[in-house]
Amino acid sequence: MSELSHVDESGSVRMVDVGGKPVSRRRAVARAEVLMSPDTTRRLHELPKGDALAAAQLAGIMAAKRTSELIPLCHPLPLSNVEVTLTVRDDAVEIVAAAETTAQTGVEMEALVAASVAALTIYDMAKAIDKGMVIGEVRLLEKTKEPV
Repeated sequence: MSELSHVDESGSVRMVDVGGKPVSRRRAVARAEVLMSPDTTRRLHELPKGDALAAAQLAGIMAAKRTSELIPLCHPLPLSNVEVTLTVRDDAVEIVAAAETTAQTGVEMEALVAASVAALTIYDMAKAIDKGMVIGEVRLLEKTKEPV
């Protein structure tokens, strides 16, 4: 179990000590997708709850900033930038979220949480008109680390 960073030798969970790591500029990009009917994609700006794309973008940014409150062993990070981009296709909304920081640990979880919460927000906003929506694959697309 010692190869898992959040599990100690005895099998107990732990927060990773990053105190000895150098500060570096870090960036992560994640993607999620919400599959839906073409009628739903046409109506995303005028749903009963309002503009689903605007709400999802804000929700994703807000969620990235609260990642350490949602994921128990994540470090709170000073985010320097969060971008959430939503692309409407014929039968889906693609969400790409990027998070950046200068810190001692990465921002993968912040990007993944941003993409996930944006997808959940689209689902919540459109569920009244589309019972067949599916939140598709959520995955990390890239992560980088550069010395400061």
